[in-house]
Amino acid sequence: MSPEIETITTDGEPSRRPPRRVEHFSVAERAARGKAARAEVPRDVHAGWDSPPMRRDPVDLLEEQAKTRVPELVPIRYGRMLVSPFTFYRGAASIMASDLAGTPRTGLHTQLCGDAHLSNFGIYAAPDRRLVLSVNDFDETLPGPFEWDLKRLVASFEVAGRDRGFDDKQRRTVDMTAARAYRKAIREFAAMRNLDVWYSRLDVDAGLASFRARVKTKQLRRAEATVAKSRSKDSLRAFAKLTKLVDGEPRFVSEPPVVVPVRELLPADTDYEAFEEQFRGMLRVYRRTLAGDRRHVLERFRFVDVARKVVGVGSVGTRAWIVLMLGRDNEDPLILQAKEAEASVLEPFLGKSSFASHGQRVVEGQRLMQAASDIMLGWIRTDGPDGVKRDFYLRQLWDAKGSALVELMEPNLLAIYAEICGQTLARAHARSGDSVAIASYLGSGDTFDRAVAEFAAAYADQNERDYDALKQAVEAGRVEVETGI
Repeated sequence: MSPEIETITTDGEPSRRPPRRVEHFSVAERAARGKAARAEVPRDVHAGWDSPPMRRDPVDLLEEQAKTRVPELVPIRYGRMLVSPFTFYRGAASIMASDLAGTPRTGLHTQLCGDAHLSNFGIYAAPDRRLVLSVNDFDETLPGPFEWDLKRLVASFEVAGRDRGFDDKQRRTVDMTAARAYRKAIREFAAMRNLDVWYSRLDVDAGLASFRARVKTKQLRRAEATVAKSRSKDSLRAFAKLTKLVDGEPRFVSEPPVVVPVRELLPADTDYEAFEEQFRGMLRVYRRTLAGDRRHVLERFRFVDVARKVVGVGSVGTRAWIVLMLGRDNEDPLILQAKEAEASVLEPFLGKSSFASHGQRVVEGQRLMQAASDIMLGWIRTDGPDGVKRDFYLRQLWDAKGSALVELMEPNLLAIYAEICGQTLARAHARSGDSVAIASYLGSGDTFDRAVAEFAAAYADQNERDYDALKQAVEAGRVEVETGI
């Protein structure tokens, strides 16, 4: 009789299934696989981008996504995307996934971020409270060909470079730096022992030390200020910003449409006490998806309030909630974010997730790719007020979270950031994919680097055409837009 292992169902209940068989290949066999992929899909075929004759209308793809989103929030999404071609790119993961599906594939799969643009890398606090930098958005995560993440990353630097007004040569240097950093880092990870790969992470304090010798004093001070701001961005700061005392107990402040307490969203005749008890039941189900020690920590907090909060660019319109919980007293807050998890934009092209719950898909992908993950990371499936079952993943709202200020970067600093992101993506891929095969495919020369940089430049042109298409759709009254929110 086969041994069994315990898993968690979409509703948080334990179930049992037989373990899968794991194949173990030698280093030589893994390297040969990479060489075979290179023979089948030469590295230079990744260069450039030509829009296919039957390419789908980008606005159609965005409207298709909007069908499952909160209708009154969709115009905000379009407004945020229309700020610039760069913000459009941030919200256009579904468009690029559709385009990448028609490009040559290496067949060398790893866990993909699915939306690996440069703004989805950032600083956060690891469980040991040290600041680390890693990929930090996994809404679209799914196994797939490694180059899809890398192409989206390098193209994001090309788009950002244009947004900053950098010339062709400066942008090419940045794009090549990102691709080269990935290639060199994946080769280093391929030579490491498995546990060393797993424990590897980019410690922010150590990174700042090496950063000092490479940048101007003004740039260094700005970086140090970003890190200092990240350290202070925690539950206490969120608590001070988002709540006020009502009858002696904290409650979320209403700032529509960005923050709206659930009391204002429910029908006037709602039995709020019954709603609160139902919500506590949902939290109990979520609690079962946490490890035992973390479950114990969560149990020390009680539920107080919940509100809807608009987040991000591409995510706007998905259901995102913030949950206020209190520990020993009113000065001991925990603020969780419950974010709706829909099907990954990659699924139409790479197949459905192996997880029945998209919340679990996000959580498992994040745990695979991140150097260290939030201790409160878990998931839930629940019925909405409209009777529709929806998946969510939960985490702390702010836990020393910080992002690079790309809009202030000069060419040399953007190149350094490109190097960091390339290395970080390689680390994430090495944790779940075959780094030996990928390194073998990429080789020691810059053939692949140049190809991806050429792709990035051509795809940035496509992104600008798609951005213009959305502007024209707004002008024609095809889509409604709200700006400045």
